[in-house]
Amino acid sequence: MTSHPLVSVITPSYNQAQYIEETLLSVIHQDYPNKEYLVVDGGSTDGSREIIQKYKDQINLIISEPDQGQADAINKGFRRSRGEIVAWLNSDDYYLPGAISNAVNVFNQHPQAVLVYGDVITINAQGGFIRHLRYRQMGLIDLMCFNIIGQPAVFIRRDFLNKSGLLDLSYQFLLDHHLWLRLATLGPIFHIKKTLATARFHPESKNVAQAGRFGKEAFRIVEWMQTDLTFQDLFRANQNRILSAAERINARYLLDGGESKQAFRAYLKSLRLHPTTALKEWYRIIFALFTGWGFGFLRRFKSKWRE
Repeated sequence: MTSHPLVSVITPSYNQAQYIEETLLSVIHQDYPNKEYLVVDGGSTDGSREIIQKYKDQINLIISEPDQGQADAINKGFRRSRGEIVAWLNSDDYYLPGAISNAVNVFNQHPQAVLVYGDVITINAQGGFIRHLRYRQMGLIDLMCFNIIGQPAVFIRRDFLNKSGLLDLSYQFLLDHHLWLRLATLGPIFHIKKTLATARFHPESKNVAQAGRFGKEAFRIVEWMQTDLTFQDLFRANQNRILSAAERINARYLLDGGESKQAFRAYLKSLRLHPTTALKEWYRIIFALFTGWGFGFLRRFKSKWRE
């Protein structure tokens, strides 16, 4: 790999006119000298396509046609891209300055790296700060235990993406985590101690509007790991921890979706399976309990939290 390998960034787009210009500019204005940008729009009707066309001279490829959803759009971009390193950035998120350069530096330092990931800032619909997600160095077992990596800050080495296969179209919510798991069986992943991107939480985003459905896909991934020969032995050795983590992530998204009672019940299951895993979110367990059973002032606070 050269010191400045070609980096391909793909943006899947569908009816995100309110946010997409900020996304486009965050890629276009990256200081990295050797990048290509592909935008795959699924046939937006809200003005998104007009905004994309505004920057057509700074975008290498624009695809505008119906698709089968986010994973299909991203895969179209992967297949048409040429970069040694690839990434995707959703049309309501954006890169921070230097994101691509920082990722490439780590790939250059670690030729064996399958993927690299940085930290992420979460923001609301108006761009207001919510939380700074600071990760740690993780490996395959961490991913099997549903330690989630912020997708906007992930960059992948093309050779390993080709070996692992592209995104599975049957996943809608944890499609990225399913891919990270497959990639992590092929070699090490590396954390960058820098904040590379923002992830936007807004009423129409999947992690808000359809939060309760993430847990179902977590349990589906559990079933897959139990039967896939690549994961079977590790799964058996860490079964209670993994099952507890699946319940925990189900509870987390249920709570984010406003389902406090269901979230608390899921946390109880997580506690029974592996207390140490569940108690990593002890503050959420308490919050789920109090907001689910009659504490009015906390219910009002929960409403503001969801906003």
